[in-house]
Amino acid sequence: MATRARASTRFACAKRTVPIRDKRLKTAAAALQTAERTRDPWTDAEWKDVPWTVFRGQAYDLRPFLKRHPGGSWLLTLAIGRDCTALFESTHLRPEVAVAHLQRLPVLEDFPVDQVPATLRPNDSKLYNRIRERVRNEVFPGNEAAGKHRTGSEAAAATIIGFAVFAYAVYLSQPSFLTGGLLGLAGAWIGLTVQHCGNHGAMSRHAPVNLFMGLLSDLVGGSSLAWRYHHQVSHHIHCNDAAIDEDVHSAFPILRFDAQLPKYWYHKFQHIYMWFVFPLMTMTFHLGDLDLFFSGETKGAVAHGMKAWEKASIVLGKVLHFGLLLALPTVLHGNFPHVLLSAAGYLAVQSVVLASTFAVSHNVSEAKEWPNFSEEEKQDWGIQQVLTSANWGGAVGNFFTGGLNLQIEHHLFPAVSFVHYPAIAKIVEEECKRADIPYGHYATLPEILGRYVQFMKEVGSAPENNSEFLVNKDGTGTLRSTA
Repeated sequence: MATRARASTRFACAKRTVPIRDKRLKTAAAALQTAERTRDPWTDAEWKDVPWTVFRGQAYDLRPFLKRHPGGSWLLTLAIGRDCTALFESTHLRPEVAVAHLQRLPVLEDFPVDQVPATLRPNDSKLYNRIRERVRNEVFPGNEAAGKHRTGSEAAAATIIGFAVFAYAVYLSQPSFLTGGLLGLAGAWIGLTVQHCGNHGAMSRHAPVNLFMGLLSDLVGGSSLAWRYHHQVSHHIHCNDAAIDEDVHSAFPILRFDAQLPKYWYHKFQHIYMWFVFPLMTMTFHLGDLDLFFSGETKGAVAHGMKAWEKASIVLGKVLHFGLLLALPTVLHGNFPHVLLSAAGYLAVQSVVLASTFAVSHNVSEAKEWPNFSEEEKQDWGIQQVLTSANWGGAVGNFFTGGLNLQIEHHLFPAVSFVHYPAIAKIVEEECKRADIPYGHYATLPEILGRYVQFMKEVGSAPENNSEFLVNKDGTGTLRSTA
């Protein structure tokens, strides 16, 4: 920015001392002034081909580090084309390590940082810093440097993948709606656990293992690429912010998850009809994945860092998924309509399980107070993550959901293996109590499900606040009042 300011000053001085009579010079001067006003880091020729990111107000060129990133380039590319501060600081248990690497990268001088929407800064949160320090000292004493926080889930992964292999063998040998439902349970379990943690880089200290686990999302019908942008870039960083969190508005207008969204007459019945919509959820994932393939963006984030192989994984994943679900059973047994019915069992069960476990953690009334947050709470990333999430159950639920039942801990430590969340939860609850911050926890899944249904009834009837949703250049959104 300093270089840009100096150039403007030189030109201004020239205008004061030397009259510009040449028409070509006047045209060039006008073009320069226009460029000064409209510099765009996503389309400007100087920056559009540079894998840039912004960290705490400074722009960096990521090229020297893309192939050397310990977590894998497929995770680092999430930072391209956006402010990565919250992403980096929440992902690394030792953020000083990430900062040290960043500070060795080329700094982009004269970069229009002011055009890039800034994220919150986890390291500025007193609550988060206290919790993280205790987690490092009490849960991983002396071992976090060796990546201990990314290990421990090997037995769980073997159990989950083993069950999936068994379920598919049963389905392939005797396709039916029932065996399809059994396979759907396996697909949901993979979706909740190993692919989820793998795509966060939290299943292993080895990047190729995490990549493999993450790609299981494509095998069970999702897209690991779409998930990373939707979940990590949009949802995790801006949890329950109706303007930016894709989880809030991706089901709209069918379902209304927030009173800031427009209201239609049928929403007052959504707590009833949502159970008939949930079995179709996986199909909406397929449509969203194809939209990403053709448009290069999800509903909540632009995939600025998408590589050719990642884009190809969307198509190859669909071919493999439907080949195993439909083509192979048809080749072995014939009777395609019967196989199609069996696959419907898979899709329905997988969708209902995923929807029921995903939705409850952020869609209860106490997790929807974002518009009523104080300015301090809105600027404190740690407090924001705690107040926009809710937990249920304990160690058993943690095993079957990959830690998604302990949603508060998952949002604070997304790159920590889920097997450690029960121990971390004790620390988080203690620190929240110490800071007088509400810590939402329900004893069982049925209890929070009941509260979720009540919330969906309430928000379906709540008056709308006359807002419209606008999409920014970086793929984030802005809710702007039209009142």
